[in-house]
Amino acid sequence: MRILLIGYGKMGHAIEAIALKRDHQIAGTIDRDNADDLQKFNSSNTDVAIEFSQPESAFENIKYCLENNIPILSGTTGWLNKKNEVEELCKNNNGTFFYASNYSIGVNLFFQLNEQLAQLMADQAEYNVDIDEIHHTQKKDAPSGTAISLAEGIIDNNPKKENWLLEKEGEDAITIHAHRVDNVPGTHTVKYSSPIDDIEIKHTAHSREGFAMGAVMVSEWLPQQKGLLSMKDFLANLKK
Repeated sequence: MRILLIGYGKMGHAIEAIALKRDHQIAGTIDRDNADDLQKFNSSNTDVAIEFSQPESAFENIKYCLENNIPILSGTTGWLNKKNEVEELCKNNNGTFFYASNYSIGVNLFFQLNEQLAQLMADQAEYNVDIDEIHHTQKKDAPSGTAISLAEGIIDNNPKKENWLLEKEGEDAITIHAHRVDNVPGTHTVKYSSPIDDIEIKHTAHSREGFAMGAVMVSEWLPQQKGLLSMKDFLANLKK
């Protein structure tokens, strides 16, 4: 399979290494220094694009792929204010677009555990919940997309919580604390606290390999799909 890598930082290099080990070809690599080279790629020379770039360039990268019939998966966060536009582009172009805030299989199992715990805690008024996330200092956006996904999973399963706030407290809100520390791939903790005890669930990534492997596995599945897709669709496919 011919994979176009859009964004060639540490994650792009990790994805490339795994893709090559799984006998795929790298159709090309796009980064800041050669952003205009994206125009060279289309469905005749590319089977799928994996986009891990920067928030300010993600939308245009996704738009180009959808308009040129290239199935694309994105793991870039910080651009989701334009997600509705991307969804319209995907529909209008009969395209294939896959978005996940985190491609680690372990993290996505963690998401499901988070939702189940939120259901159990919904009627426990004495507990308050917050989220703590730690990432490397090169990560520009805060909170992480993974932390936002965790907060949304709680909100969807607990009617007492209506939104999330970064480093602020609100009676109906989930507080997210974001920390940036050198050489931390990603740690996320969901904590329920009461005067009597605390309940925590936590995911700690030891390297980028789990994220990269998940992205490559999705890219192998994606060219046979159409429309707007998510990790729930992919994980349901794995169960078959």
